[in-house]
Amino acid sequence: MRKVTIYSMEVCASCDQVKNMLTAREIPYDEVVMGPDSPELEELSQRSGMTSLPQVYVGSILLGGGTETMAAASSGMLDDLLVE
Repeated sequence: MRKVTIYSMEVCASCDQVKNMLTAREIPYDEVVMGPDSPELEELSQRSGMTSLPQVYVGSILLGGGTETMAAASSGMLDDLLVE
């Protein structure tokens, strides 16, 4: 199974929704919590082209934010990406 990484903030409803969905599906993930003005967030934004959180990666593949991740879970795309 490919590694799932969630870049999130402490107070973030969309982040919580994605984490709850992954937990319910028993998909392990690593979480990287960022502050709103952290240099790490700026670096992540430059890498992904996204300025919002969460940002969800499956392996080195950017799945997207909360909406995209939930849609990928519903469509089966997330399950496909998890397979190595």
